[in-house]
Amino acid sequence: MKNYLVGGAVRDQLLGRPVTERDWVVIGATPEDMAAKGFRPVGKDFPVFLHPTTGEEYALARTERKQGHGYHGFTFNASPSVTLEEDLLRRDLSINAMAREPGGALVDPYNGLQDLKARKLRHVSDAFAEDPLRVLRIARFAARYHALGFYIVDDTKALMRKLVDDGELAHLTAERVWKETERALMEQSPQVYFDVLEECGALKVWFPELAALRGVPQTEKHHPEIDTLAHQYLALQQAAKMALPLAARYAVLVHDLGKGETPESEWPRHIGHEMRSKKLSLKISSRLKVSRDCQDLGVLVAEYHTHSHRALELRPDTLWKLFRTLDVLRRPDRLESFIGACEADARGRLGFEQSPYPQADYLRGAAAALSHVDIGALQQQGLEGAALGQALEQQRISALTEYKQAWQTTPPSH
Repeated sequence: MKNYLVGGAVRDQLLGRPVTERDWVVIGATPEDMAAKGFRPVGKDFPVFLHPTTGEEYALARTERKQGHGYHGFTFNASPSVTLEEDLLRRDLSINAMAREPGGALVDPYNGLQDLKARKLRHVSDAFAEDPLRVLRIARFAARYHALGFYIVDDTKALMRKLVDDGELAHLTAERVWKETERALMEQSPQVYFDVLEECGALKVWFPELAALRGVPQTEKHHPEIDTLAHQYLALQQAAKMALPLAARYAVLVHDLGKGETPESEWPRHIGHEMRSKKLSLKISSRLKVSRDCQDLGVLVAEYHTHSHRALELRPDTLWKLFRTLDVLRRPDRLESFIGACEADARGRLGFEQSPYPQADYLRGAAAALSHVDIGALQQQGLEGAALGQALEQQRISALTEYKQAWQTTPPSH
């Protein structure tokens, strides 16, 4: 019975990156052996245990064989006779198929270290094509390590395309797709994830609304990159550079989907795309079963991102309606995410990456001006019910009017 550190921990150690979790594989053991040592079983599909002290995962070495479709279409053999090399052979990429004994030498039967140095994302064996989830996983790894120069080799790309062409991605569950996408959105280069999916044909399978943006032109004056999907990728790149939270990055992803439904006769203008984007963002959120905070912010940014861009021009009553819709008085965090997504959209244009976005400070200041409205003073005047609500709204619009006048008189330096 021997334990080996495997997978991402070994890979990231060699890359000099921080190791966030450590997984182990156990050779020559049975579930009974693990239980006798105090390990707690947690695996549903195959034997996985938690260490009694560290809580780290220890899995019995296993082989697997394809029996059906999708991520769960496998049978497993986790007998004590399974070797370390056999266990590593079933893994997705060579850089994830390395192991190390505690304090021992590197075990690298499939040249993972060589590929790590060459910055290659390469499949370990043709068994790669048996698991459709790997298409998303490899796209996510490409997003994570893009800044380090990693790229997917052609043979692996071909296997990814084969999985798509064979219809295997349709057998994935929405939960699995969202889990990979959620993680990819938080990587250093999230746009690469969707770019890779587009290249192998997977974008049309799970993100058809996004794929429909390819080739849709925008006005060159405002969008020198012209292509709408190119803009989406640039905006996602900006969202990552701004270190925006997940919901804001997701909102960036869906904010312009409506441009894919603009009649060609209206190109390159996209009048009314905001409401179409709202509808499509709800559609994609429902299909992927995304978290509620992502869904809600996606809808708001889709419908109101142009309000943010025109914030300095908005009438005070229009601005109040926007703030009321965003629920800024109770959800200041949502306002920040909304502003961040809109700023990433504005900077996600060719040549505009470093452009100032004074609208951000303007909206923050306007929201702060609302906090000066004293509901208590109105209540002391005997106002209540609908009358109180109307008076409070007028006070808030007046506060925004004064704020706008002050900004126009002496705008902050940016």
